[in-house]
Amino acid sequence: MNNELNEHFMDEQEEQALLQIARNTLEAFVRTGRVPDVDEAALSPHLLERHGAFVTLRRHGELRGCIGYTSNHMPVTQAVQDNTVNAASRDPRFHSVRPEELPEIVIEISVLTPGDSPETPFKRVHDISEIVIGRDGLYIEKGYLRGGLLLPQVPVEQGWIVAQFLSAVCRKAGYADGAWRDPDAKLYRFSAQVFSENL
Repeated sequence: MNNELNEHFMDEQEEQALLQIARNTLEAFVRTGRVPDVDEAALSPHLLERHGAFVTLRRHGELRGCIGYTSNHMPVTQAVQDNTVNAASRDPRFHSVRPEELPEIVIEISVLTPGDSPETPFKRVHDISEIVIGRDGLYIEKGYLRGGLLLPQVPVEQGWIVAQFLSAVCRKAGYADGAWRDPDAKLYRFSAQVFSENL
């Protein structure tokens, strides 16, 4: 998905380079259990920047795995490699990807853009009017409880309005639908550059 509301900082060549890294990683890991080296000397400065990233695998249009990092603690190429492996083998909702599935899998990458500070992609939501469907993902947390996160493309794919998006991210965290209104809840939005293979 290339949505005009997404915040782009990489060009199409850089997107394709990340997709190729993800594809090479997926093929090598599923077939051999190894992760290939990346030639950093051949990468543009943007691809060496530290960004959180999610990798989504789909098979026949259905979700086959999705895992990511939100913090900006490693180069985006490494985040993509790690989460290609994680989506293929560590998403608890699915069994590990098998070699015979590889030709049917389409890879989508979501690279998170800068937030309120250099360490995070998150921007605190003070009023829900700040949330824009198609631009923003949501993250909610309450105290020490596990939080919930939904990527920017999810409400677009589901046809949700903001109210439905808010309820869904609360459910993802295991909270009640209206938990975002609780005084101890912290709601954040974040943006991503989202792109996928065209297989």
